[in-house]
Amino acid sequence: MQKRYLDCSASELLSISKLNLLDALRASEGRVVVSEIIGVVQSLLQTITNAELAASQGADLLLLNLFDVETPVIHGMPDGIEPESVIQALQHLTGRVIGVNLEAVDPDFRQQRGDLWDLREGRLATAHNAQRLVTMGAKFIVLTGNPGNGISNKAITAALKAIHAAVGEQVILVAGKMHAAGLISEGGEGILTKDDIEAFKASGADIVLLPAPGTVPGITLEYARELIIHAHQLGAMTMTALGTSQEGASVETIRQIALMCKMAGTDLHHLGDAGYVGMAPPENIQAYGVAIRGIRHTYARMARSINR
Repeated sequence: MQKRYLDCSASELLSISKLNLLDALRASEGRVVVSEIIGVVQSLLQTITNAELAASQGADLLLLNLFDVETPVIHGMPDGIEPESVIQALQHLTGRVIGVNLEAVDPDFRQQRGDLWDLREGRLATAHNAQRLVTMGAKFIVLTGNPGNGISNKAITAALKAIHAAVGEQVILVAGKMHAAGLISEGGEGILTKDDIEAFKASGADIVLLPAPGTVPGITLEYARELIIHAHQLGAMTMTALGTSQEGASVETIRQIALMCKMAGTDLHHLGDAGYVGMAPPENIQAYGVAIRGIRHTYARMARSINR
């Protein structure tokens, strides 16, 4: 029987294969916390990465947002680390599996915005960027969108096909959206449909990402449950995403959303990067973990040494 991710140590995760990682996540039965991190902003603790802080609060997997494969930057890293080695170094520091967001922009939408979220070539969902991420040590890639960048489900499907053909045997592929990402036509209940799930799965997605209940208008517990059941029937796992800045809401709100995601049947629980800027508030990461798996597994993840 495959060991649960809940019980895996840093040495076991260091070189875990794609299939074994999927099995370990599935065996954890909906008790895995994914914390999204922005490395290009100043970290909360300045000389310590946001990733290390999130890991200290019980995050199981770390997801890098706004990570540019052409100019990799994570603030708070020790001096002397080469850019191409930054993901491997981060896994060494945290003992966690590291993933990266790539953005599939609809060709009819793309525009220059001139702010933090403005897209760069190194963040686009291309086979070239995916190959570089695998070489750099990423173990999962999430095809999704940041606010206002015009990511469509059609574009995600097209990018997914190309990326799966290039690296699908080596890395877990996650596809979906946590908010409209700039396309009003794909807002509310239209963010993700059963047809989208079928297209993602057919194009190589291992895990389907969908908004957590209560985070997007119209995404109720019942609707999320319906989508999750459909994904499971197709053989895909799911990840509910808290990406509407509600990751910075009160602990009470976080607990409520966490339990709705658990009741909906999701396999992985994502917490976004917008507490202030760069990660969810540390207390919310810990509270979410306790809500879905209790203090035993949360404290075990927090306390387990990266030297094991």
